[in-house]
Amino acid sequence: MIELARSGTKVKQLAKTFAMSDATIYNWLKQDRIDRGEAEGATTSQQLELAAARRRIRQLETELAVARKVNEVFLAQGVAPKGSTR
Repeated sequence: MIELARSGTKVKQLAKTFAMSDATIYNWLKQDRIDRGEAEGATTSQQLELAAARRRIRQLETELAVARKVNEVFLAQGVAPKGSTR
């Protein structure tokens, strides 16, 4: 799609042929310019890394919330979170 648009095929014609919106194709072209270093912005690989980091943060926040809840339950029952080693 990008190659067709870059080679001169009109975006409106591509949108009609492939049954998609003009805006989608324009967004792809914009991202392609960013990925090629022709425009400012986050590259596709940077966006993927950021999305992965955000997923990992959400996962860690969930794990922390679970650990805190378990700790609350143990404390409410009078059980120390760690067994005594002395």
